[in-house]
Amino acid sequence: MTNAVLYKSAAAEQAVMTTYDAALQNWSAPFTTQIIPTRYGSTFVIASGDEAAPPLILLHGAGGNSTIWAGDIGQFCHRFRVYAVDLVGEAGKSAPTRPEWDSPAFAEWLDDVLTGLQLQQAVLAGVSQGAWTALKFAVTFPQRVNKLVLIAPGGIVPDRLSFAVKAILLMMFGQKGIRRLVQELFGEVRVPEDVAAIVVKITNAFKPRMGVLPLFSDAELQALTMPILLVGGTKDIMRDIDKIAARLNRLVPDLTVKQIPGAGHAMLETAPHIADFLGL
Repeated sequence: MTNAVLYKSAAAEQAVMTTYDAALQNWSAPFTTQIIPTRYGSTFVIASGDEAAPPLILLHGAGGNSTIWAGDIGQFCHRFRVYAVDLVGEAGKSAPTRPEWDSPAFAEWLDDVLTGLQLQQAVLAGVSQGAWTALKFAVTFPQRVNKLVLIAPGGIVPDRLSFAVKAILLMMFGQKGIRRLVQELFGEVRVPEDVAAIVVKITNAFKPRMGVLPLFSDAELQALTMPILLVGGTKDIMRDIDKIAARLNRLVPDLTVKQIPGAGHAMLETAPHIADFLGL
């Protein structure tokens, strides 16, 4: 039965799941998978690394899934027990539920995930909407977050209006426009053909969630006393890394900023950019 909330057809859903399973064949470390029940639906988790090592939670962005970490996972496992978590309501293997952003829901969801994994505390790393989700959890349960890695995070400053306009215009040009949009998302970094093909396939198949991620208040961000790493590309067409850094610098006490020249909103191989911060 087609998941009509998330996918345009049964064939579209199957295409994304086939791509997911193929990507797992390239996972750069031994892994197991499990389903964690939460109050917002079942959540799919890929676990790698020494079970006795400190835990690291990875959260992907909108319209994606945990396979974005396939090439990085081996490096993360040098020091951590790594849990790559599929966000609910996105193009992964978790439940199709889409909780309200402007509510405690996503913090509660991730709280359930950590509890299901029997974790009291963890390092959190997220990309885009995944970074927003990590922030949502961290401002709600700061005592459970040891360190926070935010890659092109939402919720700090408003997104660029020009991105939405450009995306709508490019989508009007069919497959050629979608491929152009994919390249724009990666900035000046050349996108490998296999990566571009996967992003295009998901874009063709998936129904993205509409709306804008809510901004965090000054008071919420001031609750973040743990070490934070902000990573962003200088060619991010969706978010202004300089403005994000400026606001966080004003509000949080322990911030490291790393700007990647020429990189866009989407990035390949993020592990090298965050290795020092994580002590890898």
